[in-house]
Amino acid sequence: ILCLVSVAAALDFKYHHAEELEQYLKGVHAAYPSLTHLHSIGRSVEGRDLWVLVLGRFPTHHKIGIPEFKYVANMHGDETVGREILLHLIDFLVTSYGRDPVITRLLNNTRIHIMPTMNPDGFEATKVPDCYYTRGRYNRNGEDLNRNFPDAFETTSASIQPETRAVMDWIKNETFVLSANLHGGALVASYTFDNGNPVTGSLNGYSRSPDDDVFIHLAKTYSSNHASMYKGMGCDKRQTFPEGITNGYSWYQLEGGMQDYNYVWGQCFEITLELSCCKYPPADQLEKFWRDNKVALVEYIKQVHLGVKGQVTDKNGNPIPNAIVEAKGRPHVCPYRTNEQGEYFLLLLPGTYVINATVPGFKSMLKTVEIPDNTGNFSALKQDFSFPEVSDQIRSRFASCPKTPLYQELARASAAVKPTVHTLVLMTIMLVIFK
Repeated sequence: ILCLVSVAAALDFKYHHAEELEQYLKGVHAAYPSLTHLHSIGRSVEGRDLWVLVLGRFPTHHKIGIPEFKYVANMHGDETVGREILLHLIDFLVTSYGRDPVITRLLNNTRIHIMPTMNPDGFEATKVPDCYYTRGRYNRNGEDLNRNFPDAFETTSASIQPETRAVMDWIKNETFVLSANLHGGALVASYTFDNGNPVTGSLNGYSRSPDDDVFIHLAKTYSSNHASMYKGMGCDKRQTFPEGITNGYSWYQLEGGMQDYNYVWGQCFEITLELSCCKYPPADQLEKFWRDNKVALVEYIKQVHLGVKGQVTDKNGNPIPNAIVEAKGRPHVCPYRTNEQGEYFLLLLPGTYVINATVPGFKSMLKTVEIPDNTGNFSALKQDFSFPEVSDQIRSRFASCPKTPLYQELARASAAVKPTVHTLVLMTIMLVIFK
């Protein structure tokens, strides 16, 4: 046991290639079997495992009431800082459990999934590290994985890659609530939407989601706890980011991005963290990057306990999957639905909200809730819904959201209204003149 612990703890500040990374993750799991679960969610084009280490009091399975959180790094193979600091985050969490009361409570009340590399082939292909760009950015098929997901605004022609498909299936099979995607090449926290159209405000250079206030809070949580991101200086004098955050579309338009896919189709709030001006910095800088990000990484995880959560059940107390539960005034184009255990998780800032629970075919149930800031207590406000007229023989049918642009139809509909209104006004004027 002592040997296993020493292997798990022997994590140097250097770059860990595929075999070393796998060996380290297996060593951690062997040393902390009750606190961790190691599994591969799929394989890369070249056949490398896409490893995920899960940490928590119940690492092997979802537990009712405990939210799911994830960190993903190295999506672009030549953006390497996130890959290494996630290994050090793992080391910090497992060695602090049972010693640090905050980390202990965090792991007892949160199931944390960590994927150090989504693009292992790209990392291995980056033979000559560069601060700006190498072909290792792409996967083995030459595809940019952060342009490879279904898009909510436009039809993308890219063929879905094995790494992308693995993450999409992963998102589908877990009840992820909050996530962050770690990149390099800038120093900023970027949030949804990355793409947009007039419906979301793109004509004004900003693509606003229904939960824009929550996303701003999430981005600020990370930047304000980072050693320097909050200063908003960017990486050169040409571009600054006030408070160290930016709306993705305001920065630059991106089609097929992972953070928008998480939010629209995965019911998971994800932001993109750009952690280093240099994409692939020298290894002797990694320790400073860990120190700069350590507090922010932990504080961001705590935000998974924002808002309200609960279960939707029938008259016999059985869970109702696929019931729609959303805060009034915050509709999603893919309505947020309960999981197989009838659970819902809504990230909301402190305040008063009306929560609308709907089982299709039955009258909606509205409840007004006063949401406090419960992140320090590691539990969102609990609010259950019971539908006395629904029996376990009647189940809500799941209407899956299509993998086609969802905001496109809204844009066409809103544009189509204008000429109709103009025509009606013109006809009214003509009728008055005629009379």
